[in-house]
Amino acid sequence: MDLGAVGLSEQPFPTHGKPLAIISYASRDAAIEVLKDTCKQSNGISLLQGPQLAGKSTAIRSFAESLPEDCSIAIIDGRGLNTTQLLISMLRQFGYDLELSSANELLGLVRIFAQQQAASHEAPILLIENAQELNPSALRTLCELAELRISTGSALKMVLVSDHSLRQMMTAPAMAPIASRVIHNFHLRPMNRVETKTYLHQKLHAAGSDFPAYVFTDAICTDIWQASGGWPGVADRIALLAIAKSETLPVRLTDIEHPALPIGTWDEVSAIEVDADKLLPPEPPRLIVTNNGSVMNDLTMQKSRLLVGRSEHNDISINSRFVSRHHSLLVRHGATTFLMDLNSTNGTFVNSKRVSNHVLIHDDVITLGHHRIKFYDPHATVRHDLEGAEFADTSIMKTLEDMRNLLARENTELLPAASEDLPTIQT
Repeated sequence: MDLGAVGLSEQPFPTHGKPLAIISYASRDAAIEVLKDTCKQSNGISLLQGPQLAGKSTAIRSFAESLPEDCSIAIIDGRGLNTTQLLISMLRQFGYDLELSSANELLGLVRIFAQQQAASHEAPILLIENAQELNPSALRTLCELAELRISTGSALKMVLVSDHSLRQMMTAPAMAPIASRVIHNFHLRPMNRVETKTYLHQKLHAAGSDFPAYVFTDAICTDIWQASGGWPGVADRIALLAIAKSETLPVRLTDIEHPALPIGTWDEVSAIEVDADKLLPPEPPRLIVTNNGSVMNDLTMQKSRLLVGRSEHNDISINSRFVSRHHSLLVRHGATTFLMDLNSTNGTFVNSKRVSNHVLIHDDVITLGHHRIKFYDPHATVRHDLEGAEFADTSIMKTLEDMRNLLARENTELLPAASEDLPTIQT
């Protein structure tokens, strides 16, 4: 669809260049606070990590634009840079027009500049994107610069930015001059559902839309949140494609792409390193019940357990002769959801495979007879082992087994209700 037909004067979701609008959300704001605090500390070095399209570059540039004009800052893409290339990039952004010089001369010039700036004003700031891809010689140079000091503290402040966790790099003995100065080890998190809706609507409004909620309805915003996992860069691309594909307004669910999702960089971070007080609780999973392509129910798993079956007393009631009275049970344990078949006659299937106990991950499809339940939880990306430590709590497993046995006996003892036309099909 043409942008003008949507009421837009320009592209609200550009994939290159400066964003049309900078939208605030919890993790981005926390990242900027980390950058600000790094600059305040006399020995500040911080790590900023997040997968591709997590919003790292936007956060960095928003922070840089908030600094006073007389603040010396260099933002460098570290991919493949050796010592000479790194130093030339730094000096050019610090205002030097250089002829090609030797690495030693360049290093000496950086040292003089950093010490003079730190002594007379404030220590310059160096932000290196894709720090994990720096040449080893450039990393050694960074370690030398990390040891550069004046009487009041370090002469150069740094932020190392990466698409991957920098934890392993920081444990290398050669990286000790940098690792010893790290005051923040920050990992960007995705937006929650409400933040994603606000993000999409504010970008549409900034591009000229007077009715962004008509272009992207609540259902569309929720679907984009699910499809993007809450990562802003992915949401931008999905929204851009949806507008391009749509022939009418509002945009339809069928216009939403569901790409592979990035994996957060915090997976390798121990619980001690994560400040749980600053993390938003994950959105509960969403369950969409369909029959022959028609949506029968769309609900959020607010409770820790959901019973599914033919009886009207279930949390999800499916009136079908192919579904047992109490067919299966969905259980939420921490951030994990798993599915139990309750000795149903016709079985429970996940992605066309019959299961008894099964841990669910994002986009799994549960099949009960002719009905399907789509499981949406972008935070569920790893299918844990039911025998693993996460499910080692014997009281949990015993409770579930007791419920399985109780409901199985009920299914056996109760006769079909008079209103039911046919009994459950036997296998």
